[in-house]
Amino acid sequence: MQTPEARRFEKTRSFVQQHLDDGAKILDLGTPNPLATFLGNSGYQVQNTKGENLDTDYQPYVDTGADCVTAFEIFEHMLAPFNILSQLKTSKLIASVPLKLWFASAYWNTKDDWDKHYHEFEQKQFDFLLEKSGWKIKDRVLWASPDHKKIGVRPLLRYFTPRYYMVYCERA
Repeated sequence: MQTPEARRFEKTRSFVQQHLDDGAKILDLGTPNPLATFLGNSGYQVQNTKGENLDTDYQPYVDTGADCVTAFEIFEHMLAPFNILSQLKTSKLIASVPLKLWFASAYWNTKDDWDKHYHEFEQKQFDFLLEKSGWKIKDRVLWASPDHKKIGVRPLLRYFTPRYYMVYCERA
């Protein structure tokens, strides 16, 4: 049985493969991470950001010549994702966010400033952010993320309640 992380990685790769050619150049917003490595090992040319505060220090990444910008679970950590979203010069964007769950409070790591969810989006809120920053959603997918190792009401609800939302967008 796959772990929740392995299922998410496979779901993400499948979605990326539907919308990008093999070998496409990807700028992945966020520091190097296991998902970026996984996509790189799947045939994509992945470049990551270097850990800057992308709310204010995004200018080096506005126009990199990438075929697509990806943003996997990063916008919820930003105070103002509109800024970079509205300035990106690429024509394609693939982004995912964890959705706000009615049965779980916002994630808030008290020991690490960057590891907080400033936004926990509902689907309509994320769609609105993308539209207002100049993107048109062309495809979307929602999925649940059950954890087979945990027992309880919340783990049971995770079988039925979508946790992740991913979109493929083009410049409007």
